[in-house]
Amino acid sequence: MKKVLAKATLTAILSATASLLLVLTIVPAIGGVVEGSALLMAVFCTLAIALPGSAYTFLQKKKLADALGEVTAAHERLARAHAELAHAHAQLAEKARHDDMTGLLNRESFFTALKGTRRRSDTGVMLIIDADHFKYINDTHGHAQRDVALLMIAEAIRSGVRAGDIVGRIGGEEFAAFLSGATQDEALIVAERIRLGVEGLRFSPGEGKYLPLSVSIGAARLRPHLSWSQLMREADSRLYEAKARGRNRVVFENPEKAAA
Repeated sequence: MKKVLAKATLTAILSATASLLLVLTIVPAIGGVVEGSALLMAVFCTLAIALPGSAYTFLQKKKLADALGEVTAAHERLARAHAELAHAHAQLAEKARHDDMTGLLNRESFFTALKGTRRRSDTGVMLIIDADHFKYINDTHGHAQRDVALLMIAEAIRSGVRAGDIVGRIGGEEFAAFLSGATQDEALIVAERIRLGVEGLRFSPGEGKYLPLSVSIGAARLRPHLSWSQLMREADSRLYEAKARGRNRVVFENPEKAAA
């Protein structure tokens, strides 16, 4: 407010000075005589008009500037809130796509990802990976230790696949990995890497004891005429074959290429 009054006073003084100079210049030029009362009126009237008028103008200008500042600040706060909301929404959407325990894609997101892969490539290999003897761990050592073992297996699978492969948890202790563009030989290398990675885990349920962990893997090659459900069924049948043949092994479409 002090700045407004100072500006208004300065403007009024300048206006009064200009008015006085005009009177002293124009009146004599037209043959008039400038008297003391005329000078006072020129100064007083100008001050009486200019001071409140300037004060009002500067006050309104200040209010407008303050309002504009508040609107700008509100826009900035809104933009920040919108960015935070978008970030939180993206985090929630990403979290919703993943299994809470393992961090891998959940079943729905895994199959959604497969649809996008089919548009880019019509080749690849599906692996269905199932933990062996998991009921024993659960029944003997409880849910907590079962979860520890499950996390270890999930990490071994994550470490065994290639960058860009689609990996998800599709059941209790069942996982799936689609190796887009992989040949049968490349897929067998990945599957064996996963199997050996799990086999090499040191899982201790407590009391200084260690239990072996292993997985059985069924593999199926994607062909142009196969649907995803057909491919899954084919890989699943090979998984059952791996279980029947003693577990801890990979079974592909050619028995002689199955790795144990």
